[in-house]
Amino acid sequence: MKTEIIDRLSTLMSAAFGFVAALAWNEAIQSLFREFFGTAETSALKLVYAIAVTVIAVIAIVWIGKVSEKTKKFGSLKRKTLK
Repeated sequence: MKTEIIDRLSTLMSAAFGFVAALAWNEAIQSLFREFFGTAETSALKLVYAIAVTVIAVIAIVWIGKVSEKTKKFGSLKRKTLK
């Protein structure tokens, strides 16, 4: 049970730090967007911004999932060879 609690806390803390980082990146990307396209107040520019961020997020999530799967497979292989 103790390891489950630590695992959950680790996940929650990682998510919290990820959220803070996402907010920082959001502000940075918005600044770059304003620099290149002017103010991002029009609906079309907001839509382009949202689509761009969504595409980047999906790519990152897929990549993280693949890395996680490889790590799990490597860990189970390593445990099998150590037995």
